[in-house]
Amino acid sequence: MLLAFSIAPLGAGESVTEAVADAVAIVRESGLPYRLDSMFTTVEGDWDEVLAVVRRASDVLTERGHRVSLVMKADIRPGRSGELTGKVERVEQELDRRTSTV
Repeated sequence: MLLAFSIAPLGAGESVTEAVADAVAIVRESGLPYRLDSMFTTVEGDWDEVLAVVRRASDVLTERGHRVSLVMKADIRPGRSGELTGKVERVEQELDRRTSTV
């Protein structure tokens, strides 16, 4: 599965950079494939692995004594792997195909 999540403490002031870095460090330490962008962190793995990582990340922010906002979106395709890059590659190939036929 792919699970994109956005996590941030509420009431922590204007910048949440340090808190988000703490959460992403948990993802990095998990060893699971992931991609960080400006809005979400997407992690690839099975249900138990991915949800455990998100849980640890939210626990780290909760330990700071803040209320935590968590948004998640999942793409669940049993038996598939490599989709963190595979989905993007297929879209790029389709765009290339369209460009070459014009």
